[in-house]
Amino acid sequence: MPFAYWCVLIAALMPLALVSYAKFGSYDNHHPRDNISELPDMKRRAYAAHQNAYENFPFFAVAVITATLFGASISTVNILAALYIVLRGIHAVLYIADAATARSAVYTAGLLVTIAIFVLPAFE
Repeated sequence: MPFAYWCVLIAALMPLALVSYAKFGSYDNHHPRDNISELPDMKRRAYAAHQNAYENFPFFAVAVITATLFGASISTVNILAALYIVLRGIHAVLYIADAATARSAVYTAGLLVTIAIFVLPAFE
């Protein structure tokens, strides 16, 4: 199985790690979505990073599957998928730290990497 598929698994689990951090210690599990606005700033940003990670996951997963199914170089897909995971990790840290401009730049880089994965078979 290509390493890129493991990256898809990591990308799928990343939002769960972020939401676990966001809700740890100050969370009412009886009404899990009702108290998000009451979380401290950093934890609210972690929750927003969790949502953003879920929003970006489908395109990344489809890009990896499409690229591998249509004959892209597996080594190139693996490298780009690993880069995507690194960028998403940096994005989450910057989101929590409230570094909005840097976060947006890293988000854009991750989007461009996903697009590159998706179109890779067209250049093989």
